[in-house]
Amino acid sequence: MLIKGRNIGDGEPVYIIAELSANHNGSFDRALEIVRAAADAGADAIKLQTYTADTLTIDCDNEYFRIGSGTVWDGRTLHELYREAFTPWEWQPKIKAEAERLGMQCFSSPFDDTAVDFLEGIDVPAYKIASFELVDIPLIKYAASKGKPLIMSTGMASENEIQEAVDAVGNAGGNDIALLKCVSAYPAKPEEMNLMTIPDIAERFGVVAGLSDHTLNSEIAVAAVALGAKIIEKHLTISRSDGGLDSTFSMEPHEFKGMVDSIRIAEKAIGVASYEIADDEISSRAFRRSLFAVSDIKAGERFTRENVRSIRPGYGLSPSCYDEVLASRASRDLVRGEPLTRRCMGK
Repeated sequence: MLIKGRNIGDGEPVYIIAELSANHNGSFDRALEIVRAAADAGADAIKLQTYTADTLTIDCDNEYFRIGSGTVWDGRTLHELYREAFTPWEWQPKIKAEAERLGMQCFSSPFDDTAVDFLEGIDVPAYKIASFELVDIPLIKYAASKGKPLIMSTGMASENEIQEAVDAVGNAGGNDIALLKCVSAYPAKPEEMNLMTIPDIAERFGVVAGLSDHTLNSEIAVAAVALGAKIIEKHLTISRSDGGLDSTFSMEPHEFKGMVDSIRIAEKAIGVASYEIADDEISSRAFRRSLFAVSDIKAGERFTRENVRSIRPGYGLSPSCYDEVLASRASRDLVRGEPLTRRCMGK
């Protein structure tokens, strides 16, 4: 996958996205503070959400539009929630400019065609399709028709629904796709993550795979990287104690930086499949076991288990030669503590 000059995939650093979401709490200055915190923490990109309450739902108070129990938004209507959470569209070009000034990319999740049109106008480098919109095939086709990469979250989706979304991108002329494993719970429980799905997504759908993570800590993201995730997305806030609609499942800046640092260490450690000796191991070979004379041995005397042992250090013959040594005699006098070599052996 290529996002405006940035390659994402095998052999490339993990692409780490800081999700702004509603954590601006209605303040443009706070939004910019989060952008700067993301840059300081080492994020590669900032992601926004582009919608209004009226593009997502209608202002209605019946039971269909009121959020039930089991979430951090219990009892609120959808329109009320989105009216509070949305990022004003007039902020978004300025947020993008600040992100780019700090060396990050900036893109967004559109939630209807008008949002796509707006984002095209500010030239975002990619589109993110949220988990809840993965079944909105017309929206996916419209976003894909713009010829930019699509990153799609798969929370709540069946395998067939994921395939339909992938096919929709292809049918609209798009071919640069990433799919993110996601559990659409806020916060998500580690035991429900099923991270082994990540390598399966990459193989089954032939795409870059990653993780959109709503768990509370960094361990899940690091584990995902170890399993092949090439993209990590995580919510970022300045302080959970300040409150806000998404704050309870968002990372604070020092936590986000810790996650980024851990991911960078993990991806170095993953490396490649190799049976070569590491450079730092070479000096350690001297402390392996090898065959030594453990008592004085006269020329012509037979080697025995009493006068030859496999011990540390590693300057003598390999222990794999032990039976061969025991079947031979000393070719010269040997002293206790002398490593055995081929020249010490005679018939």
